[in-house]
Amino acid sequence: MGIVAIGRNEGERLRACLTSALAQSPAVVYVDSGSTDNSVALAASLGATVVNLDLATPFTAARARNEGFAKLLAAYPAIEQVFFVDGDCEIVATFMPRAIAELSARAEVAVVCGRRRERHPGASAYNRLCDIEWNTPVGEASACGGDALMRVSSFKSVGGFNESVIAGEEPELCVRLRSKGMKILRIDEDMTLHDAAITKFSQWWRRNVRAGHAFAQGAAMHGAPPQRHWVKEVRSNDVWGLLVPLMSIGLAVVTSGIGLLLWPVAWGVLGLKVYRSARRRLGADTGLYSFFIVIGKVPQALGQLKYRLSRLLGRQNQIIEYKTAAAGSS
Repeated sequence: MGIVAIGRNEGERLRACLTSALAQSPAVVYVDSGSTDNSVALAASLGATVVNLDLATPFTAARARNEGFAKLLAAYPAIEQVFFVDGDCEIVATFMPRAIAELSARAEVAVVCGRRRERHPGASAYNRLCDIEWNTPVGEASACGGDALMRVSSFKSVGGFNESVIAGEEPELCVRLRSKGMKILRIDEDMTLHDAAITKFSQWWRRNVRAGHAFAQGAAMHGAPPQRHWVKEVRSNDVWGLLVPLMSIGLAVVTSGIGLLLWPVAWGVLGLKVYRSARRRLGADTGLYSFFIVIGKVPQALGQLKYRLSRLLGRQNQIIEYKTAAAGSS
């Protein structure tokens, strides 16, 4: 089993990531996407093999993972399983033995993932929302996230990650794996500790713009039956994040402002629906979750528009960053 970690200006988060990775396997490759801190020197000092991405080609997480995988396979051609991890995550020691056992025992399973936990969920409402987002059901899943153990032969059979996808590259990969009859398994085991470090509304907003871009690109690639990948999400964002506000503003023009009431009323109905659906699962966090799900429709709709405009104009997709350099990354 080998490990590929990717990162950019992660500082001490990267130290925790690589230290935990090297405790699991000596076969660790770190791929750096143009860090301006000491990430490259840190990774080398810890004993990881370092890959510096060529600045001439646009960065994507998919590209970084593919290049890291190629480097790993060249150095360790006999590996059968590869664990992909983001540089802001620390691997929980108990996850890997169980994940390896599951992947080894079930030939139909291509990917095993576990529970990603937020390291500081109480630091901000946005970190708490990330912790809620990571808490997904166990069992057979439709997709994994950025941290996952994959069967090397399965990963190679679909050509790895699609490097044109700037966000949501893991679910896109899983669509192709599942289309070949392979399965994604999420086990009830803590997998990684993630450090979102989202303390500002502007960061949360950009993260949701990125999510919207991912939804639109994913639906454009795999929206046809039977996958229908992210079609529902795209339509929901278009309706609640774009159509409802525009209709409300349009009606306000011809109704002396009364039409603006459509917006809060419609969002209130949506928020109530989300609240009722999530109340049993989230308890005290339901109100927070419902509020941000509703207002998140706007940046996600804008992200979808961003993708469509880039596609129409034939522009190269660019990564959408929401994090600042980590503390201690000097």
